[in-house]
Amino acid sequence: MKRIFVSLGLAAAGAAGLPSAVAQDLAAAATPKIWNVSSTLRGFYDDNYAVAHNKTGSFGLELTPSVKANVALQQTDIAVKYTFGAYYYFQRADNNINPWDYTHQGDIWVDHAFNERFKVTVSDSLVVAQDPNLVQGGATVRANGNNFNNHANVTLNSQWTRQFSTATHYGNNLVVYSGDSGTNTPGVNPSNAALLNRIEQNVGTDFQWEYTEQTMAFIGYSFSWVRYTADQPIAFMPTSPGSVYQFSNARNNNTHYVYVGLDEEFSPNLKFSGKVGVSETDFYNDPVSTYTSVAPYANINVTYTYIPGSYVQVGFTQDQNATDVVAPSSSGQLTQFQKSSTLYGTINHQITPKITGSLVSQYQYSTYENGAYSGSTGDSDISAGLNFNYQINRNFSANAGYNFDELLSSINGRGNSRNRVYIGLGANY
Repeated sequence: MKRIFVSLGLAAAGAAGLPSAVAQDLAAAATPKIWNVSSTLRGFYDDNYAVAHNKTGSFGLELTPSVKANVALQQTDIAVKYTFGAYYYFQRADNNINPWDYTHQGDIWVDHAFNERFKVTVSDSLVVAQDPNLVQGGATVRANGNNFNNHANVTLNSQWTRQFSTATHYGNNLVVYSGDSGTNTPGVNPSNAALLNRIEQNVGTDFQWEYTEQTMAFIGYSFSWVRYTADQPIAFMPTSPGSVYQFSNARNNNTHYVYVGLDEEFSPNLKFSGKVGVSETDFYNDPVSTYTSVAPYANINVTYTYIPGSYVQVGFTQDQNATDVVAPSSSGQLTQFQKSSTLYGTINHQITPKITGSLVSQYQYSTYENGAYSGSTGDSDISAGLNFNYQINRNFSANAGYNFDELLSSINGRGNSRNRVYIGLGANY
């Protein structure tokens, strides 16, 4: 387990989100060929394209071209990628509604080795979309407009001795909703922008000790600060003689993470990575009552490659995330965020030299921190995807798949379910 320069494995991305996975895809894409162009054309049926409690389904067409380039220099690797998505919904066209959705995603990955002991890795991913699965903003319904999420990371790996190293990291996540789905009444049915526009930043260091080539233990600390940026009223608390409005920044918070971890390579086919610890969050800006919350923290995964090209991966995370639920308690304290436990798994199987199948699944249970639903109400988010890909030749492939998503919630009108099937062709050059 050589640890002078270490990049995050696929398992670490697991449930942590799209930007990390894209950065790893770019890192793995370093080939003698400088550029690559690809595109996918699919027909699909989506029985709940608005991702709403009341379903509306539609057949449609999807076109997703992308271009990728990478340059490998003596001490620096650079990769960039842009993907455009165009989605046409027949049901919306039949009802004289704009049938098109457009998405944009741009990614960059830079890896520079100053020398044999010090290396820095920079990645950035920008997504502009309407579907909450892409924006990752915490909302549970489709939002009109060019909503975007920018996720950036910088990591400095330093090898101080043969066994001791550090990994110092900084992350920045920006979420902006441009559409306004709320009402004009202050504090009543606030928009996604009011509830979710924010900047999340974190900085920390892992202190790593390599016992053997296969075993590394570490202890780490990270500090995170979240600032809501909309400056709009999101709730009000009846008082005498009037009402006091609470604004977006009432959910600002700071969090300290302390954890220990272990990376273990039991064999070339079986790898484990995990860290467990505790988080302490300070809600310093709540106008009703400032307080701190202490919770467990974990990120654990195991990857087993049972034959070349085929692997199984399972993982578990415990952390907190933003939510579009803000309902205050009777005392006026807002719902601040969700505490989420996530179990995920992936099976990728090389059925034949030309046919690959994959199964991806995830279960997340979330409870609300403070507010009207604190302690007694939770959300269960279930998702699964089955995909098959047939490599016709070096440049063309066929694919088909099915995706299922369901949100179970005891909050009236919040839950929804979604089924999507697709079949299409891919081209790569």
